[in-house]
Amino acid sequence: MRAYQRFLQYVAVHTTSNENSETCPSTEGQRVLGQMLVREMQDMGMTDAGMDADGYVYGHIPATEGMEDQPSIGLIAHMDVSPSCAGEKIHPQILHHYDGGTICLHPEKKIFMSPQEFDSLLAYVGQDLIVTDGTTLLGADDKAGIAEILTAAEQIIKSDLPHGKICIGFTPDEEIGRGADRFNIPGFGADFAYTVDGGALGEIEYENFNAAAAVIEVHGVNIHPGSAKGKMKNALLIGMQFHSMLPVFENPAYTQGYEGFYHLCGMEGDEEKAVLHYIIRDHDSGKFAEKKNRIQQIAAYLNDLFGENTIAVQIKDSYYNMKEKIMPRLEIVKRAEQAMQACGVVPRIVPIRGGTDGARLSYEGLPCPNLSTGGHNFHGRFEYIPVQSMDRMVDVLCQLVTAQDKSR
Repeated sequence: MRAYQRFLQYVAVHTTSNENSETCPSTEGQRVLGQMLVREMQDMGMTDAGMDADGYVYGHIPATEGMEDQPSIGLIAHMDVSPSCAGEKIHPQILHHYDGGTICLHPEKKIFMSPQEFDSLLAYVGQDLIVTDGTTLLGADDKAGIAEILTAAEQIIKSDLPHGKICIGFTPDEEIGRGADRFNIPGFGADFAYTVDGGALGEIEYENFNAAAAVIEVHGVNIHPGSAKGKMKNALLIGMQFHSMLPVFENPAYTQGYEGFYHLCGMEGDEEKAVLHYIIRDHDSGKFAEKKNRIQQIAAYLNDLFGENTIAVQIKDSYYNMKEKIMPRLEIVKRAEQAMQACGVVPRIVPIRGGTDGARLSYEGLPCPNLSTGGHNFHGRFEYIPVQSMDRMVDVLCQLVTAQDKSR
């Protein structure tokens, strides 16, 4: 079975994660997909494949005879999809031999995707694109990674290519920052690993944002507008004033590469109480600390202006830049580069403007750079992935885990 065929099966399962849930996994659909993956892995011959009580899926391919001295290599992807866009009742479409023009995703709703708006499309003229119908995300982040890993595993088992131990893991709730929370690193048994959770074909990532979440609670005083003069403290307006004091150009719409940002991702309330939700990101640890400090300084200023306890701030770190943990193990990155080159893929080392399970796992002792899946426009209605990129990533993963370490 080719990777895209597996992928189309996986996207039929609703696995959107839910940050308001206290269960693990946060949604039952992830457990349904996990059970499906376990059966598939067992059918391939991974006799120890299983899902633990928290919804994590693990399986291993033992080293071939004579290769026990080779490193144990892990391949990891996540089962959930982002709650940022509708992820239920996904209707994928395959556009064969893309001609470089505007794609009609949904004729009735007149939803189109054009290369003028998404210029990455022009790199895939003549290829077969899997797209959405314009009403949901697609789920290539990260069901494409799962499909590529399992297709590579199937090919390796059937071909009996010599290899060291291969460790496979699929996590729940990565999109809400919990994917590494209960990952069993000792039981996984890898010397190092790769998340297959990146974007365009050829990307290798071992630098990611330092990340935090901030919740700003604004406590106001509501009075009937007819008699509010000198008495009302409108929490919504104070919240707007808070936001206006953040640097205008340090938001996602104006940043790229290594540039960090504050992102207002939710706001609700009334005159009495308003709540603002932010994510804070920066690759540089010093600038990351400065951003968090600025939030506190603005709150202190507004509390001084409007009265003590008008604004309460909660900031919680989410993950840190894995570069610090990968730099002493750059041979892992070199291995990925060589695997891509051997398969005719041009490797490109780029920073992640986000994070992966690998960032957390690297800090917990499992070095874990991130590799491309081939997908584009994740977390939105215009997500797509070329079939040919998925096939090539399968080749890369096979090469990655079967290349021999001559130093051993």
